[in-house]
Amino acid sequence: MKLSQFIADDQQTKAQILALIELAKTIKNCPNDFASVLQGKSVAMIFEKPSLRTHVSFDIGIAKLGGHALYLGQQNGKLVERERVSDYAKNLSCYADVIVARVFEHSAIQGLAEHASVPVVNALCDLYHPCQGLADFVTIAEHFDDLSAVKLAYFGDGNNVSNSLMLLAATLGVDFTLVCPEGHGPEQSVYHQAQQIAKASGSKLVLTSDVSAIGEQDVLYTDTWVSMGDDTKVEDILASFKPLQVNHYLVAATGAKIVMHCQPAHLEEEITTALFDDTTYSVVFQQAENRMWAQYAVLTSLFEK
Repeated sequence: MKLSQFIADDQQTKAQILALIELAKTIKNCPNDFASVLQGKSVAMIFEKPSLRTHVSFDIGIAKLGGHALYLGQQNGKLVERERVSDYAKNLSCYADVIVARVFEHSAIQGLAEHASVPVVNALCDLYHPCQGLADFVTIAEHFDDLSAVKLAYFGDGNNVSNSLMLLAATLGVDFTLVCPEGHGPEQSVYHQAQQIAKASGSKLVLTSDVSAIGEQDVLYTDTWVSMGDDTKVEDILASFKPLQVNHYLVAATGAKIVMHCQPAHLEEEITTALFDDTTYSVVFQQAENRMWAQYAVLTSLFEK
């Protein structure tokens, strides 16, 4: 299953997403079989925003696939503030075989994809976090044989992570409940798009602010209440977000089997320390590891013959 780009969660079919999940699992089990996939290839990695898991998982993963990664930090500002995104894309296309970009705005990803003559991979933008979403569903698939029978609930701010999870869940036929405080819901265009996809797949999509009304769930997922780069004071949002904290009580009330968090975690805010560290339920470091395997699958698919 060859990919030409990997820039948004709604651009792959159910069959393509399932194929990527299976490929990630295969590479994880037999990594040596894929050690030369990127041999002779160079990957330019644009990072407007700082990162631990994204940077390390791509850098080390590219090396393990036999390729070369070049980190391009943006200490002097956004792409568009340095030069036109189109010029950036065309210049990098002269040297690199793939462009991986972690940026502030989705428009930058779109500009890179439009003007680059090599594949572009979205490593995060304001609307989507597709590599995280794919890795998360690889993790879920390692715990549940039938994804279409899974009930997934996300608690927190409607953001790029929840957008990706929502779109992927809708495509895969996974029941998805998004629990957000009033005024902190998802981007409406993404939510409406997910609704349309869910109607076609049979996925049940629920948006609510009432934690007590979500019923039984298989997977609980949360993310920081204050996104990276957001200067909102934590004390200003604790009152509205506190009822959404993921803790052992919520696990018991929903009957959840696993708890997920994309990290970095603000412990005792969106999730308790006790639950984050509870290896009976918490799969947060399995998620982190699967970032690399999921990205292996994406990069491998870009060069599939």
